[in-house]
Amino acid sequence: MFNKSQEELSALGASITTSEIKRQPHLWEGCLGIYDESEAQIKAFLEKARELGGSRRTHIVFTGAGTSAYVGDTLTPYLRHRGDNADFVFQALPTTDIVSAPLDFLRPDDPTMLVSFARSGNSPESLAAVERASAVVKDLLYLNITCAPEGALAHRFAGDDSSLTLLIPDANDQGFAMTGSYSCMLLMALLIFDTAPKSQKLAWIHQAAQMGRMVVEHEDRIFSWLSTDINRITYLGSGSLGAMAREAQLKILELTAGKIATSFDTSMGYRHGPKSFVDGKTLVIDFVSNDSYTRQYDLDILNEISSDSITQHIVAIQQDAEPLFAGTNFTFPGDTLLPEAYAALPFMMVAQTLALNMSVLVGNTPDTPSPSGTVNRVVKGVVIHPFEL
Repeated sequence: MFNKSQEELSALGASITTSEIKRQPHLWEGCLGIYDESEAQIKAFLEKARELGGSRRTHIVFTGAGTSAYVGDTLTPYLRHRGDNADFVFQALPTTDIVSAPLDFLRPDDPTMLVSFARSGNSPESLAAVERASAVVKDLLYLNITCAPEGALAHRFAGDDSSLTLLIPDANDQGFAMTGSYSCMLLMALLIFDTAPKSQKLAWIHQAAQMGRMVVEHEDRIFSWLSTDINRITYLGSGSLGAMAREAQLKILELTAGKIATSFDTSMGYRHGPKSFVDGKTLVIDFVSNDSYTRQYDLDILNEISSDSITQHIVAIQQDAEPLFAGTNFTFPGDTLLPEAYAALPFMMVAQTLALNMSVLVGNTPDTPSPSGTVNRVVKGVVIHPFEL
């Protein structure tokens, strides 16, 4: 897809999505400039969040709906050992949970920073989650990471001293599926909350960008895993990469309009019933961790499924570090082994590229994959019911 002409891509209904997947390495490097421009404001806002907690830790609640929620899911395991855990408690809560059952998920006395991820900021839940949080939580700050300067979320907080809004306008995907918006919002949050030295984060990001460009260069390898014989795909991983597996399977589900059945789980959790999903037409993909301890569990399930001899479609996405999965794989160079949340950037590009190609393979148009219109780029038909404490 990445080597096709614009005329060919337009005929396939894939020009927007292909471009948005391909340009991500450039966008990641561009996020550094956005962070640099706002670095002083960000640091001041984080200090305000620390002061909000007083003698208690402030809850950093990552929220969003769908793919935007999965940004927080991917971040949280990593930050729970790489973030400022002396001052903050990191957690991920979908806006859909906050809106539908606010008292089940928010506590009035917890000092909280609500970090809203939103591609457009126009989904009904984006603003409703803010309103429900403000109704429930006594001490509350708002950090908005969004891609649409004209979006309702960005406008809602104009001039509000209790908020900080960071915009990534070049990542405002126009295709149906979120691709660059997911990875750029994830990256911006890493720049903000990861306590690693800035120089180290910059090196990781540049390495991730090089790996992302490798995905584009070797798309043919990803396409070789696909065939009309495959009608199920499952994604596995551990830690942050296990959380990211949900976003990976969503790309397949969205871009094929459900024509391919999907599942996701953690590498260890898959044995406990979900492995029943695997049959002879299932493609199993595991995002292999660079943590030497965790990596063992990823390889264990890959080798177990391989030895089951139920399906021959088994793939590892990994960096070149021993031990490696000996079967079919997409192996990135291992000179710099990325921490899991940074590895998530190029690993997800592999999943997005696979979904793009599978969409075309099953006869769908990736830019507009829902022919019935029952699923939309910006969610419609949501009723936000009145809430009172």
